[in-house]
Amino acid sequence: MDKVINLEKAISLIKNGMTVMIGGFLGNGTPELLIDGIIERGVKDLTIIANDTAFPDKGIGRLIVNRRVKKVITSHIGTNPETGRQMTAKEIEVELVPQGTLVERIRAKGAGLGGFLTPTGVGTIVEEGKEKFKIDNKEYLLEKPLGADVALIRGYKTDRIGNTVYYKSMRNFNPIMAMAADLVILEADHIVEVGELDPDIIVTPGIFVDYIVGRG
Repeated sequence: MDKVINLEKAISLIKNGMTVMIGGFLGNGTPELLIDGIIERGVKDLTIIANDTAFPDKGIGRLIVNRRVKKVITSHIGTNPETGRQMTAKEIEVELVPQGTLVERIRAKGAGLGGFLTPTGVGTIVEEGKEKFKIDNKEYLLEKPLGADVALIRGYKTDRIGNTVYYKSMRNFNPIMAMAADLVILEADHIVEVGELDPDIIVTPGIFVDYIVGRG
């Protein structure tokens, strides 16, 4: 099935109040066209799950500046002072998660796991409200899976049914987020015909992609 749609159709699938995962690391590998569409269409009150909030003029940072976000679950906000300002003013909720824990929670959701045990955060505020286990005299926290209504990811080259390869740092959060959301919309730098990609280099199989938006 051809999964290529236009940007307008893709953005119509994202509703106010949804939980949205967005790939990328400090804006690298982030689906900028889809972010443009969210801002232009006026979608708001989103809960964003992402590694970071990038910069005020780049990536997820533009969603923060344009006030489309009510909560962000992320590993750091340090490169975007506007996120910190809105958090201090209680205009946005920020849930900080250690980076490795954030990645693994997303991976756990995609893998169908009930959670995982980690020593990260033991003895800190990170452990508040979480179950603790002692194994071989070492304490661990139970971290639960993290999923989303929609994942917005970026790929370098994809065929028309969603088999996708990434370019360098694009391969950060995009592949795991493709496995952890109910709906996956991929923004592709290049779209090719089925059969043109070497199967050995495909990272995200098309079964994980629902729709594709081309950048060209």
